[in-house]
Amino acid sequence: MRIATLSCFFVLHTFISFCQGLSSIDSFRIHGDIKITIDKPTHYLQSQKTVITFFALPNGNSTEQTMGKKMQPGDDWHFDIQHIKAQTKFIRQQLPNKNFVVIYLENNYKSWPSWKQKHPDFRKEIPHFVDSLAGLFKSKQNEIYLNGHSGGGSFIFGYLAGVEQIPSSVKRISFLDSDYGYDSSYYPKFKNWLQNVKGTALNVFAYNDSVALYNGKPVVSATGGTWYRSRLLLSHLQKDISFNRSSTDSLIIYKSEDKQMQFYFKLNLNRGIYHTQQVELNGFIHSVLCGTKKDSKKYSYYSARAYSDLIE
Repeated sequence: MRIATLSCFFVLHTFISFCQGLSSIDSFRIHGDIKITIDKPTHYLQSQKTVITFFALPNGNSTEQTMGKKMQPGDDWHFDIQHIKAQTKFIRQQLPNKNFVVIYLENNYKSWPSWKQKHPDFRKEIPHFVDSLAGLFKSKQNEIYLNGHSGGGSFIFGYLAGVEQIPSSVKRISFLDSDYGYDSSYYPKFKNWLQNVKGTALNVFAYNDSVALYNGKPVVSATGGTWYRSRLLLSHLQKDISFNRSSTDSLIIYKSEDKQMQFYFKLNLNRGIYHTQQVELNGFIHSVLCGTKKDSKKYSYYSARAYSDLIE
């Protein structure tokens, strides 16, 4: 694997040493067709716990669009639908005693499903460079969060397919309307991880895309979208774990009794498309903070943006 070469590790190590001293955001390439962008706190303290969140980009979006920015006339609308950079700033304000790092994962095809098709050895490659990148951060303790929107979920499933069991260093897995690839083969790994690794969390966000229409035509098949796949994962979990159900005007929510597992299902009465709103309306924030002491503090999921004043 090209990432495993000595020269690549030297470049990556040099990069981290550089950005710890001078910069909070920088980018580089690995594997020839993957762009890595690291957003880390300016004041990174090795004496603190570090949360390393791998955010796999949605299909068709660049890293800059995923980060977001204040819109100007003529700007592409993609810059205003996720705002992961501003949501990251909000999260850091809530977690002042942790180094909260976000690693954006982009590829030349702007599609993780397409990248996996072109890399038949992805089961080895994805876990390897996740572990390699996470290992570059020196701190009191490292925790890995796997996160992604839309086709970014394919990256997470690529990682899961490549490990015999989910490592104890992985503490949180979040699917932001992105678990299209879920099937029962993954469930034993989820179950073992959730039941045997301390401090884990699984969060799933989906809307009823099974009835969504675009130009009068279905967006996905009845079983091909996140609504069906998320409910399938929940049904598997419910065989072993008790969940409490609640609802709002627009959401059906399932939480395990210990709040370790949380599912958010957006209703779709008008057959619309709510794919990006689940991220935009504090979705990334909630995927990181739900089930913690900061859950819904100073923000509400699927409500007004809590990070508007943090958009650059």
